[in-house]
Amino acid sequence: MAEANTVTGKRTYFWNDEKTRGVLYQIVTAALVAFIGYYLISNVQHNMERQSIASGFGFLDQEAAFEIGETPIEYSAADTYGRALIVGVINTLKVSVVGMILTTILGTFIGVCSLSSNWLISRFGNAYVELFQNIPVLLQLFFFYALFYEAFPGPRQALTPLTGIFLSNRGIDFGVPAAHYAWSAMGTAFLIACVASAGIIKWARRRQEKTGRQFPVASVSLALVIILPFLTWLGCGAPMAMDVPVLKGFNFKGGVNISPEFSALLVGLVLYTAAFVAQIVRAGIQSISTGQTEAAMSIGLKSKHLMMLVIFPQALRVIVPPLTSQLLNLTKNSSLAVAIGYPDFVQVAGTTINQTGQAVEGVALMMLVYLSCSLLTSAFMNWYNKKIAIIER
Repeated sequence: MAEANTVTGKRTYFWNDEKTRGVLYQIVTAALVAFIGYYLISNVQHNMERQSIASGFGFLDQEAAFEIGETPIEYSAADTYGRALIVGVINTLKVSVVGMILTTILGTFIGVCSLSSNWLISRFGNAYVELFQNIPVLLQLFFFYALFYEAFPGPRQALTPLTGIFLSNRGIDFGVPAAHYAWSAMGTAFLIACVASAGIIKWARRRQEKTGRQFPVASVSLALVIILPFLTWLGCGAPMAMDVPVLKGFNFKGGVNISPEFSALLVGLVLYTAAFVAQIVRAGIQSISTGQTEAAMSIGLKSKHLMMLVIFPQALRVIVPPLTSQLLNLTKNSSLAVAIGYPDFVQVAGTTINQTGQAVEGVALMMLVYLSCSLLTSAFMNWYNKKIAIIER
């Protein structure tokens, strides 16, 4: 309980030790949180039993009995709630992943434009940021949703800007190559080319560090990802058959359809989030001292080389952390899809809750899905941030 102090001769009790108190406080806090959690869970279970409300996840194996507008995998009303929720997860991931890629590209472009020495381009970048950043994202989703329905005619009067592409209030329909084993083989060849390109990039970086000589990485990588799949296509017989959409009744059959709901959600999220990403990119570039730019120009680097070899590698250390937050916001904002009828995970889970009455389990699944998406995105961006970090010698 107490030890004698060798200096003063007085007894020192364990609660007077700072480290011991810290451990004790953490134990008490953890026990308190566990008690509160246990109390809440047991209280919920008691109330659900008292009101004869079913609990557990057994409902996932029951028949869903409702249709879903967009199904990237095979699904019908006779399938289970579990499969319906999987469809919702895939729809959420589809708009989130495509949105993050397009947002990064557009935001970077707008951020660079806002720093341009050209008056018109810089004003365009600044006007874009002020416009889309200050309009609520939900309002933008409503606007683009109404625009897609009002701006385009019905399927019978569909616009055809190019052969095989039809624009109507049912979405965008376009032709795709007909089913053939060549396409899967080309996908495999593309992945092999990407792996080979990654190896070449790593080898070229080491070679440049040792010798100072650059290797045309971009040209070689681009040639690989184009030529290898093309040769695979030729080796599989060069199939040319197309699955073209055809008007049958009141809608198109065949090809691929991009619904107005998906289009409105994707455009709204990308334009809104890209405005914030543009500000991040602009701030990251401006954080680099002008001496770096002047030094690069003094040795004769061209503008594109100046940006890619000097400015951006250093600016990424500033850009990546806040960029991660904006990409996470895009994924979470995709839950607003329920407002315009896109069948994302929130809408499918909401329908499931209405039919089964198991709100606790449904909301818990929503939280788990979005938490998993956020953690995976953060893990990838943190890995990338460490990979691009400049190691000082």
